[in-house]
Amino acid sequence: MIKENLDSTSEQFLKNSDSRLINEDLAPTTKEKRTWGTYNYTALWIGMAHCIPTYMLASGLIAAGMNWKQALFTVLLGNLIVLIPMLLNSYAGTKYGIPFPVLCRSSFGILGSNIPAVLRAVVACGWFGIQTWIGGQALNTLLSSAIPSWSHLAFGPAISFFLFWFLNMLIIWNGMSSVRYFEGWAAPFVLFATIGLLIWAVQKAHGFGPILSSPGRLTHFSDFFKVFIPSLTGMIGFWSTLSLNMPDFTRYSKGQEEQMVGQILGLPTTMTFFAGLGVMITSATIVIFGKPIWDPIHLLSHFHNPLVIALSLFTIAVATLSVNVAANVVSPSFDFSNLWPQKINFVIGGTITGIIGIIMMPWKLMSSYSAYIFGWLVGYSGILGPVAGILIADFWIVRKKILNVPDLYKMKGEYTYLGGFNIKGIVALFFGIAGALIGLLIPTLHFLYDYAWFVGFGISFLLYIVLAKLDRQDSSAPPGNEEKSLSS
Repeated sequence: MIKENLDSTSEQFLKNSDSRLINEDLAPTTKEKRTWGTYNYTALWIGMAHCIPTYMLASGLIAAGMNWKQALFTVLLGNLIVLIPMLLNSYAGTKYGIPFPVLCRSSFGILGSNIPAVLRAVVACGWFGIQTWIGGQALNTLLSSAIPSWSHLAFGPAISFFLFWFLNMLIIWNGMSSVRYFEGWAAPFVLFATIGLLIWAVQKAHGFGPILSSPGRLTHFSDFFKVFIPSLTGMIGFWSTLSLNMPDFTRYSKGQEEQMVGQILGLPTTMTFFAGLGVMITSATIVIFGKPIWDPIHLLSHFHNPLVIALSLFTIAVATLSVNVAANVVSPSFDFSNLWPQKINFVIGGTITGIIGIIMMPWKLMSSYSAYIFGWLVGYSGILGPVAGILIADFWIVRKKILNVPDLYKMKGEYTYLGGFNIKGIVALFFGIAGALIGLLIPTLHFLYDYAWFVGFGISFLLYIVLAKLDRQDSSAPPGNEEKSLSS
């Protein structure tokens, strides 16, 4: 049987694996590398949740007409829902020490795993571009505040953008260990800085009273519900990316308890806290300026205190760098490595992510709160929701938490299926995505798009189980009926 802390990169295991399917980054994590404890996962989520897109996620709800109670309830509920598939997929990463693209080989096939891996990677590239764009803006404004002559440089914004891009790459080029150390440092700093910003917002608005008394524009339930459903889907879509690839992080966990407790403590609490900051500050802008300002960098243009501007922009830069490295580079690095393990390692995969992220023109994705929440977040949730449904159905229902790890790294084995592709997984994925996004093409079915993540997840989850059951009836033995050791 495979032990919880398995020593799987033995010379024999690597020798028996197909070189086309394995490299140092994709191989199961050794016992010596399992160093992440509860604090590391809590700090990871603090670092990832305390970012400007989180702020703008909540502030966008205020701009859409919600009051502070409605906005915080939507954020909290969405994060509690997405935490469930996140923990279910995290379990597999911890148990077997394998990253997300390797886990996909069980349900999509040795070669078919590249389909969900690339889908996840492309979304991550978009997020990388968004974060780099925000961070570059903040860095440029910070330099202009500290060095007045900087604002007169024609290429100042471009220099700031690529400098921030380089800071992201610098951490990745130093490997996964640098990610853990950076998150451990950045998380508490950002937490204290956000508390300071909250105090500022309350003082400027003359207390919590004026902020909390804003009724919002969605006073009738029917009006609120029309905005609530796609907004909730957007909240789930926000972390639907990490709900897939958390095995990339939990493969380094000391055990199941550490990663589960760390994530439960880290995600819902810190996400709601930072979203609450965005809600309070945006509500305060209604009191102070007479209109909601959902973009924090735009908000800083109304301030005149150099100390406030410097502290705020530095916080934005650190928070953005923290989440970008952890959430938007680690996963696609492994995903791209899965495409060509012999040539693409973690560092090269991260570099590819950085380049594609720039090409995707993130400023269009952040042009308005509507484009951000109802376009970008809801849209890709309909693509990633089906992947989550298939992974969970395969690992927990069909295979009952049992994987044949050596065969995950062999061209001819249990997960070869039909030429390396599991048709069941591909068919379930197609119908899940089609069901989630069909509302974009047929107006009468647009309500399905509002529930994109739920619709896609549900269709793919159920369809995969049905197809797997039918396939079992045609075979003499069910898949994954024996848990094989790495030395077998």
